[in-house]
Amino acid sequence: MTDVPSTIRVLVAEDNALERSTLVDLLNALGHMVVAEVASGAEAIEHARQLTPDAVLLDVHMPGASGVEAAEEIAHALPGTAVVLITGDLSLTLSSADVLRSTAVALLAKPTPPTTLDATLRMAVMRARELLAAKREAAEAKEQLEARKLIERAKGILMRRTGSSEQEAYRIMQRSSQDRSVRMVDIAKAVIDSEPGMKSTGH
Repeated sequence: MTDVPSTIRVLVAEDNALERSTLVDLLNALGHMVVAEVASGAEAIEHARQLTPDAVLLDVHMPGASGVEAAEEIAHALPGTAVVLITGDLSLTLSSADVLRSTAVALLAKPTPPTTLDATLRMAVMRARELLAAKREAAEAKEQLEARKLIERAKGILMRRTGSSEQEAYRIMQRSSQDRSVRMVDIAKAVIDSEPGMKSTGH
């Protein structure tokens, strides 16, 4: 379970000045910190990049880039930032493609009750952080698997070259790794790259 800070840093994007100030007051009253308030999707994207807030509250209909377009751009640039869309159009629903592209966690109707806004923001921040952590874990697991494959290939080359057993070949690489303070996978790449016609990047 990912921890959510008690004070969430929020960027508010709403083109209606009155509704924007109402939202900002509400967020402050809930104990959150509004890091910026803007009136367009383009400004939301620019400020999100500069300030890396925990969450971005975006009105769906804004001049220039719409909330959904801005959400898509922000989600791409800042995968750990939660995106919550708000709308006064009660008939509006997001297609699953919109949700996937923008990684919007929720669509709130205006005006939003304080408890709903607070709970939605907290859930959105938790989801965004969990997704980011899961992506990182997947990338690390892939990297470890690739490293294991390279080490296995290098071990085979050393066994053939030196007539050593699998364990001995592994120990040779391990010793080289320790002596040179280099990762085992880098030693494995060097072994593979030294083979005529072989490259560690090839599969």
